[in-house]
Amino acid sequence: MEYAKPWLSIADQIARLEQRGCGVGDGETAAEMLREIGYYRLTGYLYPFRRSSVAVDDAGRQRFRVHSDYVPGTDILHAGALVDFDRSLRLLVIDAVERIEVAVRTQVAHVLGAHSPFAHEDARFFTQAFTGARDGFVSPHEAWLRRVEERRSASDEAFVGHFRDKYDDRMPIWALTEILELGHVTRLYAGLRNDLATEIANVFDVPTKRLMSSWLASLNYVRNVAAHHARLFNRKLVVAPKRPRASEVPLLAHMSDGRAPKVFGVYNTLSVMAYLLRSIPSDHDWAQRAVAHLAAFPATDAIDVSSMGVAPEWLDEALWTAR
Repeated sequence: MEYAKPWLSIADQIARLEQRGCGVGDGETAAEMLREIGYYRLTGYLYPFRRSSVAVDDAGRQRFRVHSDYVPGTDILHAGALVDFDRSLRLLVIDAVERIEVAVRTQVAHVLGAHSPFAHEDARFFTQAFTGARDGFVSPHEAWLRRVEERRSASDEAFVGHFRDKYDDRMPIWALTEILELGHVTRLYAGLRNDLATEIANVFDVPTKRLMSSWLASLNYVRNVAAHHARLFNRKLVVAPKRPRASEVPLLAHMSDGRAPKVFGVYNTLSVMAYLLRSIPSDHDWAQRAVAHLAAFPATDAIDVSSMGVAPEWLDEALWTAR
């Protein structure tokens, strides 16, 4: 189908919002918001306020339908409050991921470096699934080495140039990790031998490689959402963290009990961040800042903090209290 919707001026965009039942006041605030963030982004934040209905099809199945108009009482300021909440949420995520990423990179470098400065190149330290070729394609390990080489070759860091000029263009793992993105570290960690991966996980009080690998992948996904300024607060996680058994990680037991939503919301990854940060000495208050922000969610009759996959009583869990 060919796209045929017309371009709209700011005045036309405001009129469209009013036609669909969204209050815009005198229009000045609406115009400012539309000039700053755009109609498409704004209506994404207004989506929870759209009217919906349930119909039954010929087979007797219920179908949930979202209409184009808004529930009575919807105001553009509701979207503005969510935009501000989401912006602060993304900054909290970036703050947490920075600390966790650096700490994990450090542990990967420390554990692998104890075996060899170039352990990241040595198949002995990885699983067969990571180092073995597949159906004529290079192995995941070889693919990882190539991606990292591209990043290293393009780097303008002075220390990278030092190794390039003085040491045959080869970098030990404790230097290489400084230029790796979280995605690179996540893929390398997933390929590690279980004993090495578990040693790293245990530094963060995570009991298994399986959990740590899943959590790193989810952190990387949420970090990318936040770094690209995409809507985060009510996102269903495409890459969700595995929920541990209560006996494995008691502080996260509430994520797996009968109160836990079936759909993975952002709360799950925020919880994982709060848990990992407990093992990072430089952090003192991220969990408190995060839970205060969740508690300040700009709730209305149409939407509340449960849109993030959190039950309100979870904000009182020991996970969020001071260490």
